[in-house]
Amino acid sequence: MKKPVTTKAPAEHVVKDIRRATRKFHSSEEKIRIVLSGLRGEDSIAELCRKEGIAQSLNYSWSEEFLEAGKNRLAGDTARQANTGEVKDLRAEALTLNELGAD
Repeated sequence: MKKPVTTKAPAEHVVKDIRRATRKFHSSEEKIRIVLSGLRGEDSIAELCRKEGIAQSLNYSWSEEFLEAGKNRLAGDTARQANTGEVKDLRAEALTLNELGAD
């Protein structure tokens, strides 16, 4: 006896494709605006998400990314990378000091 094969109805595929095509994409400016609104605390997160038409979990992940990026940026300001000219100057100075120390 053959087992019946269960497949999704074509209508389900159509609905899935429509949802995928109409998915909202938010610019970085919109994300920042929404995250800052949530951080201000004027409205509850649930109310803010309802107004913006996003899931609360999405808001929390954007907030996490926003705060992490800010933390990394601030940490980068204190530990600045040396530029090429500075590296060359420091190497030349180290070579000179090594030669003086060897004499």
